Amino acid sequence: MTSAQVDTDKAPEEGYERGLNSRQVQMIAIGGAIGVGLFLGAGANIAKAGPSIILMYALAGVIIFFIMRALGELLLYRPVSGSFAEYSREFLGPFFGYFTGWTYWLMWVVTGMAELTAAAIYIHYWFPDIPQWVSALVFLVLLFVANLISVKLFGEIEFWFSMVKVTAIIGMIVIGIGVITFGFSQAGDTAAVSNLWEFDGFFPKGIGSSLMTLQGVMFAYLAVELVGVTAGESENPEKTLPKAINTLPWRIALFYVGALTVILAVVKWTEFAEGVSPFVEAFAVIGIPASAGIVNFVVLTAALSSCNSGMYSTGRMLRTLADNGEAPRVFNKLSSTKTPAIGISVSVVFMAIGVVLNYLVPEKAFGYVTSVATAAGIWTWLMILISHVLYRRKVVAGRLPASSFPAPGGSVCSYIAIAFLLFVTCLIAYDADSRICLYVMAGWAVALGIGWAVLKSRNPKITERPGEPEFEKIG
Repeated sequence: MTSAQVDTDKAPEEGYERGLNSRQVQMIAIGGAIGVGLFLGAGANIAKAGPSIILMYALAGVIIFFIMRALGELLLYRPVSGSFAEYSREFLGPFFGYFTGWTYWLMWVVTGMAELTAAAIYIHYWFPDIPQWVSALVFLVLLFVANLISVKLFGEIEFWFSMVKVTAIIGMIVIGIGVITFGFSQAGDTAAVSNLWEFDGFFPKGIGSSLMTLQGVMFAYLAVELVGVTAGESENPEKTLPKAINTLPWRIALFYVGALTVILAVVKWTEFAEGVSPFVEAFAVIGIPASAGIVNFVVLTAALSSCNSGMYSTGRMLRTLADNGEAPRVFNKLSSTKTPAIGISVSVVFMAIGVVLNYLVPEKAFGYVTSVATAAGIWTWLMILISHVLYRRKVVAGRLPASSFPAPGGSVCSYIAIAFLLFVTCLIAYDADSRICLYVMAGWAVALGIGWAVLKSRNPKITERPGEPEFEKIG
């Protein structure tokens, strides 16, 4: 039996400019997998887990692929901007759409804070006398202006940011392999694959300590779902989105597993510490100061890229919420360049809190905001997975058309990913340092609950569940 296509198969006309071409969407997808969680956060994770961190990134990468294939099936069923909130609204009900939309907005706001913090730390490498908050503020203003101009400019900035990151990581891997194989540079005498197990083994601090790093590892993968937000502004989502998602495994294998394996073979894991980029440290040990400066520029680019993406996605998510009466209507307006300028502006004001944190607690700012971002990201991923499971049930029951990009194994991989994310949540609750993010999320949930009650009192229709689209079965 086949299904006739329905109107939901094509993205609705949302007023956006379809200004993101295939080249830009592919690089946005690639860049989303390379961020500050790898370049800066990996240093702390290596110190906690040793070489076993490679396995943790690989394990989390498999789960991320399951999440993205679930999202891909939903996107090709109905590609819309603000997709996560829309699918939650359709399959779980209006409240979950409202909660997911606002929580994804929160995730990107605090991620933007983290990226600004990281960028300020990288500037310290060259200019140690400049206060962190000053650097963070300058970058915030520059990216804000760029996002107001047009989606094409956003896409082009992301393309070149991602190109820098990809080229640099491949270069680092090649140089690292050269050091290991031919023994050149200051690290040549000590670089060896055996570094992965010679210093107290592959799990030097125990499996439990390695598992505790999963919360930080998952933060490194935040933003891979950004391709879903671009669906409403992609020139040809039916072709570009599946390609972007299917290339995710090799991106994770190369940029995370491959890069970290080479780095930890070149430099023994005991040399790394929290707050220091493992990439910068590796090149410093190799003894090429100019290269360390180049790498620092690359990781600065990675941080700014992610912050740029955050401004892009927060504006679109606020507009989606406004479309459904779950945010002030003013967020629904587009500027003359077809960007949600008001939503972006409000989001940037909240990202500026990160500048304040850098002023008040510069040594703790990164840890605070990454834990909150991870908790918000886990909620978003759970909503994608649960929506996918419910969508698959309706497809099997013949109530909805099948997607042209079905996830392998149907709902099985989604169930596995759900269990994994719940396990990571338990790890967060167990860790005293990161537990604060659950308190923040609890307060956030109470605030959203109050907001929902107010919305219901003003507009009772907001609680009405959207009806299922009708489609004709042929067969």
